[in-house]
Amino acid sequence: MSTKRDVELIYEIGCLRFVDRAWKQFFGPNLQNVSEHSFRVVFVALMIARMEKRKVDESKIMKMALIHDLAESRTGDLHYLSKRYCKREEKGAAKDIFAKTVFEKDFVDLFEEYEERKSLEAKIVKDADNLDIDIEIRENTTRGVKIPRT
Repeated sequence: MSTKRDVELIYEIGCLRFVDRAWKQFFGPNLQNVSEHSFRVVFVALMIARMEKRKVDESKIMKMALIHDLAESRTGDLHYLSKRYCKREEKGAAKDIFAKTVFEKDFVDLFEEYEERKSLEAKIVKDADNLDIDIEIRENTTRGVKIPRT
């Protein structure tokens, strides 16, 4: 582990505010950036977790929600159409982002768990990720933004 790498990680996390959501090309300029999206996903995921009838690990959910899109600081964001044609190496990006930091072991494993969607916590965070998009679309429609139909 290296303090230098930890500082670089903090800088990279800050750079997420400059990463636009890819679907901005469909919905116009007034969308969240990746950082804003991730922040709300944390709270939506916690709300879902508290409504869940089964026991869930809220600490794991918060960590997973915080890092679920962190690799986009290196890979960028892709909308649903781009994902049909582009392949991103998000797992590799996550490994590189956390390499030699205080988070290396547990956050790489947590990112992979989220990507595999096998745990209840990973499914909750993915549901929160999708709900945040739905919420943002609703926010935009109340401001008069027309949603394109495909």
